[in-house]
Amino acid sequence: MQIATTRFGRVEVLETDVLQFTGGLIGMEECRRWVLLADAENPSLGWLQSVDRGELALPVVSPRRFVPDYQVRVSSRDVAPLGLEDGKRSQVLVVVNKSAEGMTLNLKAPIVICLESQSGRQIIAKDDHAVQFVLGATVPFRRSA
Repeated sequence: MQIATTRFGRVEVLETDVLQFTGGLIGMEECRRWVLLADAENPSLGWLQSVDRGELALPVVSPRRFVPDYQVRVSSRDVAPLGLEDGKRSQVLVVVNKSAEGMTLNLKAPIVICLESQSGRQIIAKDDHAVQFVLGATVPFRRSA
């Protein structure tokens, strides 16, 4: 299937690549179908692109790439809709933002994806994580030319 995006133009994706977020994302509850796209210039960065609204693409990263000791506590009720029991594989991503202090990660509201069911959910972590964790100047976020 093809999706029209404002950031990437027309993108060909497989139906099996579509992630289902039954509750949407925080603030975007109406957007329930997303695809994860790689960034052509930065292997650390991905884009969570809405299938239904081409203008919505969220930059995402694996939090452990930048915060190696990052762990998130969630209730089983929060992840039960994903069907993560029985050792199913999951992926945790966080949204990247730009602030006056620089690039930030939202460690408080990670996105959890069950790789087998292709379903995802954004949750509020029970841990005392920052909503805007500022990436240090020594973190290589862009590739050098």
